[in-house]
Amino acid sequence: MGEKRLTIIGGGLAGSEAAWQAAQRGVEVALYEMRPAKMTPAHRTALLAELVCSNSLGSNLLDRAPGLLKEELRRLKSLIMRCADVCAVPAGDALAVGREAFSECITQAIANHPRITLIRREVEALPKEGVIVVATGPLTSEPLAQEIAALAGEEHLYFYDAMAPIVALDSIDMSKVFRGARYGRGEGDYINCPMTREEYDRFVDALLSAETIPLRDFERGDKRFFEACLPIEVLAARGREALAFGPLKPVGLVDPRTGERPYAVVQLRQDNLAGTLYNLVGFQTNLKWGEQKRVFSLIPGLEKAEWVRFGQMHRNTYLNAPRLLEPTMRWRRPEAGRSLYFAGQIVGTEGYIGSTASGLVAGLNAAREVLGKPPLIFPVETMIGALMHYVSHASPEDFQPMKPNFGLLPPLERIRRRRRERNAAYAERALAALEAFIASSGALDDIVEHL
Repeated sequence: MGEKRLTIIGGGLAGSEAAWQAAQRGVEVALYEMRPAKMTPAHRTALLAELVCSNSLGSNLLDRAPGLLKEELRRLKSLIMRCADVCAVPAGDALAVGREAFSECITQAIANHPRITLIRREVEALPKEGVIVVATGPLTSEPLAQEIAALAGEEHLYFYDAMAPIVALDSIDMSKVFRGARYGRGEGDYINCPMTREEYDRFVDALLSAETIPLRDFERGDKRFFEACLPIEVLAARGREALAFGPLKPVGLVDPRTGERPYAVVQLRQDNLAGTLYNLVGFQTNLKWGEQKRVFSLIPGLEKAEWVRFGQMHRNTYLNAPRLLEPTMRWRRPEAGRSLYFAGQIVGTEGYIGSTASGLVAGLNAAREVLGKPPLIFPVETMIGALMHYVSHASPEDFQPMKPNFGLLPPLERIRRRRRERNAAYAERALAALEAFIASSGALDDIVEHL
């Protein structure tokens, strides 16, 4: 392995962030990514940190849990956040990015770093020695997944995840839609397709009768969906009004042509920097492609839409992290001659920013081990610390992946009854705790910037 050398397997958000954090601290990093030699069912390019689902990284507001975590990551000098901010596209209060520009920014930063060697090859077995970060994601290749399962002494848990379809802007009938964000936030950031009650009912009827894609062999069995990313047809089956109170809720939107709130609204969000592609917000799906075209063409304005990408569903695997990982993301069980860290969705830190956070923690601590320094555990008052605490301390009997949320944080000393005031107080306390932690632990002192 060599002196001051770290092996990282997987070039997604977590692996890229881990590599950057370690390399910035003077550690030589070998980053393995199997694409493009071997692709996954969901990826389409050879770029690092490719976004395979939505292009939104969630809220940018500090009184929202994802927004707080983003700000913490910025203060910890996250590469992912740096590129996200540079490649941002209009999305109201959310941080959305131009999909390809974002991944290209990260790929160039990693490829140009003098202490990172990017190796395009599948890793079928874990190295027998050295310090290793496994950030292979929810679509870990079968040989490595089998070894990890054997190492854990139990089968992986899994759930099903889905991607939303994308349409070309110039194929949308703009006479039937309007631009705007909820409550007037943002300047025409979303394209809104308003529905009357009759149009909504017709759409739901078609959705409920549509055919889905048969699951592949590796996806059969006990089917479990992650609640935060339900296929739209699964959500619709829960009740006729489920969509109207979910992804199609019209709250905060007024059609300027009528001056009234529509019965339901399908929102489209900009997907690339050029503003030529838009994705359907909340429309993750496993419908057959022909059915997607038939059903989604019932949405006002999308009757003649050009579908650049149809939605897809795939199985995501993750570890029973509370049994296996410390809050540093280090493997709990002793390993002769090697030290293992895990990061990304495979540990149950769900979502783009959650994956980035565990990648940062794993990369930082793996680098510190290589350098002979003690590990760092982030305070549970911070969102990053609370998330790492959850995946390492939750009940292993019913462990589920988790996105950042204020429910993970310790209670406030003084109760705030209004939610936004309470969330703002959580955020203020979290950022103060993070700054104190950085100052006392020297978490950023060993960063060696490169030209």
